[in-house]
Amino acid sequence: MRKTTSILWGCVLVALGVILGINALGIARIDIFFPGWWTLFIIVPCFISLFGGDSDKTGDIIGIVIGVCLLLACQGVIAFGVLWKLLVPAILIIIGLSIIFKDALKGKVVKEVKKLHGKTNDKEYWATFSGQNLDFAKENFEGCRLEAIFGGIKCDLREAKIEQDVLVRASSIFGGITIYAPESVNVQVISTAMFGGVTNHHGKKAKDEAKKTVFVEATCIFGGVEIK
Repeated sequence: MRKTTSILWGCVLVALGVILGINALGIARIDIFFPGWWTLFIIVPCFISLFGGDSDKTGDIIGIVIGVCLLLACQGVIAFGVLWKLLVPAILIIIGLSIIFKDALKGKVVKEVKKLHGKTNDKEYWATFSGQNLDFAKENFEGCRLEAIFGGIKCDLREAKIEQDVLVRASSIFGGITIYAPESVNVQVISTAMFGGVTNHHGKKAKDEAKKTVFVEATCIFGGVEIK
């Protein structure tokens, strides 16, 4: 997934460079500052984010809908008055459908996460405009909450003692969280993302006989969570 998003971003930059080059050489005149050009800063990142990570894509879809509607309004295709009337209902419909399908596709994972809410260790680790390196080597890990706000957290569980299913709540707002999970466990993810996402690399190396599961409940707003 990361490779796909990198290719897409590369294509965007190449296209922009070609357009600027054509304008500079006088071959043609391509106006990149058309009415509503600024909406591309909403549409393009949300569209590319659809192809990356394991996160919930509801936020990205809402971002695309908002961006496209604003672009159409700036182009005079629809009136701004009509736009504001329809935007909220459209967002509510998207959120409702995402809840329905998320429960259907990941219903078992959601139920397990809800069971662990009351059992999870209440230890919280924050990184606000800073960074934290957490190493739980040789510790009996029972779960935690990670909050990265304009900062970064590295959480190393590779040598931790995980004797039961655990829940890690990870919230990344304009920040980044990296979780290193041991190969002896499975990792299951549920997430909500807006201009961000979750990338789970652990699934490729988890052993078939793994009996314990690390559940990651992630919220990403202009941020990301990476599981290795």
